[in-house]
Amino acid sequence: MDEENRSCSCHCHEEELTHVHEFLGSTKLAELEEDPHNHRFAGVSGEVICVGNNHHIHDIVTRTDFYEDHFHEIRVRSGIDICVGDGKHVHFVCGTTEEAEGHTHDFVFATLIENPIGD
Repeated sequence: MDEENRSCSCHCHEEELTHVHEFLGSTKLAELEEDPHNHRFAGVSGEVICVGNNHHIHDIVTRTDFYEDHFHEIRVRSGIDICVGDGKHVHFVCGTTEEAEGHTHDFVFATLIENPIGD
C-alpha cells in the first residue's frame, strides 16, 4: 500500500467531520467459579470528539444482552482513529462493564469502518 492509501487525511474540525461507527462484540467471561458466562453487545458510537488537530475519538454507550437476570451498561471512549487505507479508519476500544449482580466483564473490540458504502 502506498503512503497515499495509508493516510486518513483527517484534520479534525467537529463541525466538518461528523460521523459515527457501528460496533459489536462479546465480553470476556466472568464468574469463572460460580457461573461462567459472557454477554454480547452492539450499537452505534457517538459523533466525533476532536483530539488535537489530526485525530478524534467517539463515546460508546450501550448495554449488553441479558444473561439469566441481568445485563451490564458499557460507557467508554474509543481510542484515536486508526487508518485502514483508502481514507477509511476504525477505533480500538477496551474497558470494563459497569457492575451488575456483583461482577463486571472486560471487553476489547474494534469499531467497524465509518460509512462503509460511502464515497
